[in-house]
Amino acid sequence: MKTKIALFLGLLSIANVSFAELKIGFVNIPSVLEKVPQAEKAKKRLEQEFSPRDKQLIAQQKEIESMAARISKDAAVMGKSEQAKLEKDISNKKREAQRAQQEFSEDFNVRRNEELGKLQNRIVEVIRGIARDQSFDMLLTDGVIYANEQIDVTAQVQQKLVAQPN
Repeated sequence: MKTKIALFLGLLSIANVSFAELKIGFVNIPSVLEKVPQAEKAKKRLEQEFSPRDKQLIAQQKEIESMAARISKDAAVMGKSEQAKLEKDISNKKREAQRAQQEFSEDFNVRRNEELGKLQNRIVEVIRGIARDQSFDMLLTDGVIYANEQIDVTAQVQQKLVAQPN
């Protein structure tokens, strides 16, 4: 029994020596995404691209609201056929607006994911470069519950991205 314990303790001390030689770091990717200029530029590109459609959707909604207000205001003086026609127009415009809103959301999500994917690829390239340049054995990202500040290389990743041209 004593030999097993001694062997186990010996293995633990060897393992500790091996682990002591490892250089491990951590990168907080959400923090990088928050603070690099490339993320802000991607956001502005998306806003610029989708702003006209967004304004069009707002205008459609205002038109529907205006038509609904007209029905409630003029219902007493409006003929039944005119009122029915206006209600049908409102219903059709609501359907069109819903369809346009859904298309807008889908298109926006696709483009946002494209922009995010490009940026994430750049971030991964920078992380790999830092890992090679500084001889890290391992750099961790998501799923880390705790990381000592001494192994956190997030600021270095942010600095390299800020220094890169867009």
